[in-house]
Amino acid sequence: MKEGKDAKPTCAHIILYRANGSDQDLSIDELTRPTSGDDLLWIDIDCDSPELVADVCKKLKVPKGACRHLSELGSTPLLQHYGKFMLSHAVAVEHIGSLSFEGIVLGIAAGENTVITVHHKPLDFIHSIRKREHGETKLGLLTAPSFVASLLDWHLDTYFAAVSDFEAAVERLEESILDGRQDENTRQLIVLRRGASRLRRMLAPHRALFSSLSRPDFEPEDDEITAGHFRRLEDHFERAMDSIENARELVIGSFELFSNQIALRTNGAMRLLTFATVVIGCQTVIAGVLGMNFKASLFDAATVGFWTSIAGMAGVTVLAVWLGKRKNWF
Repeated sequence: MKEGKDAKPTCAHIILYRANGSDQDLSIDELTRPTSGDDLLWIDIDCDSPELVADVCKKLKVPKGACRHLSELGSTPLLQHYGKFMLSHAVAVEHIGSLSFEGIVLGIAAGENTVITVHHKPLDFIHSIRKREHGETKLGLLTAPSFVASLLDWHLDTYFAAVSDFEAAVERLEESILDGRQDENTRQLIVLRRGASRLRRMLAPHRALFSSLSRPDFEPEDDEITAGHFRRLEDHFERAMDSIENARELVIGSFELFSNQIALRTNGAMRLLTFATVVIGCQTVIAGVLGMNFKASLFDAATVGFWTSIAGMAGVTVLAVWLGKRKNWF
């Protein structure tokens, strides 16, 4: 957004959506409250600028309490009323790589035909909305609460995207487990467990936010269409929670697969050790018999007898190995 022809870009993106499809980008100097009930004004601020937020609040006559919460974004979900304005905080998730997830707080203030969003870092889904809904749209037909429901629905999609990345990592891990790379798998299981817990801790506190929005006592004057949007939004939240719980179950399943593979390899090693012990025991019996301290013609064979004994023990070993391979004992 530019404030004049030669002004530098700012982090305020202002769009006036009109029901007739003639949408308009505005500068901060042109900012005023919509005069038509068929218009929807959206101001998106994607940087940490309390001065800019205060300027927008002043021009649009936003209550001081709501303005303060927009300037000072907390780290937990929030829902409050300030006269005709509703104020909410939601935490979107961003996958920054290696199954590390970062939360970005989105502050939303909505009044009559006006929606203000504030986030200190750019959000991909906000950019996608601005890019997709640019030009001749019919977004002006939406009420401010319905547009808020749409924004929060997009916000939930960030969790579905994170779960999708998580599931792909689980699939790669399980392939690695079957290949037998134990040390690498142990570290990856720790990363997965931490990532699943992080996602749940970020999304679970939103339950109060979405359940409050869907209750009839929150906005008694809302029409049935807007109320339906918030009810569907709560259902979408529950599906997001289910998908994250399923991600945690996937980690448990991967750990069980890992444990089973370890047990199988341990059993294989124990079978081999047992087989070797039996063979060595047979050799010991033969050597013990030959070492008995009594006179026998067998012991007069001298060197020939010694090598014959060695050959006999070697033959027993070869026969045992052949039999073990044939029976798949090791």
